[in-house]
Amino acid sequence: MADSLSICVLLFTFFAVNAQNPEAKNPNAPEITFEKVVHDYGTIHQGSNGTCELKFSNTGKEPLILSKPRSSCGCTVPTWPKQPILPGNDDVIKITYNTRRVGIINKSVTIYSNAKNKSVVLRIKGKVVAKPKEALPEKTIDAKATPVNR
Repeated sequence: MADSLSICVLLFTFFAVNAQNPEAKNPNAPEITFEKVVHDYGTIHQGSNGTCELKFSNTGKEPLILSKPRSSCGCTVPTWPKQPILPGNDDVIKITYNTRRVGIINKSVTIYSNAKNKSVVLRIKGKVVAKPKEALPEKTIDAKATPVNR
């Protein structure tokens, strides 16, 4: 009885694990490889350009097709190539962060594709600081200077 129960549990576990990955791996499938997956803006001023580009390659053997990326919030907008990326070719994902708000940047964009690695999470980080106020130049007075008469 105990052996039968053990076998049933083992079979259930086997089928449950295999049901999560029903498709066989394609050895020729495209593969997306990024030069970097994190872009650090460092410290940038409020209202400045918040666009960065993250370069990637199709290191697989079939055309790579990207589907709509998802960003962690509406202040981060990804732009991606709509055409297939042939094997060996490069392209970029542009991420535009709205620098209107002052504070820490820690956002992510998930890229979905037909690649072996179906999704890749890209991150942007940094800090937005208030734009420095423009000050008028101060007039310096030299007490020893001689006035000019005209």
